[in-house]
Amino acid sequence: MTNIVTQEKLKKYFSITLEALEKVKSSTMDAARKAQAEDFLDMAQRYFDDAKHFEKKGEVVLAYGALNYAHAWLDAGARIGLFKVKDSRLFAADD
Repeated sequence: MTNIVTQEKLKKYFSITLEALEKVKSSTMDAARKAQAEDFLDMAQRYFDDAKHFEKKGEVVLAYGALNYAHAWLDAGARIGLFKVKDSRLFAADD
């Protein structure tokens, strides 16, 4: 069975990642590691923007991959405490 990146799946992950980005942007960041937190957020935003670019070009697999990278940066930042988020639906860490 072949897994295909459908427009529905892509739309779902754009929505989830955008929600996670917005939650991080409105969250408290670790003040002692603010530069690192901002770097993680910047990388996530860049990958999200790349995903939009790839989607416009019809490159759905690349868009899906970029979305996964974007969300991974957000998850990693949450996991190591750079972002103070409490949402186990959106993040791998929720403390």
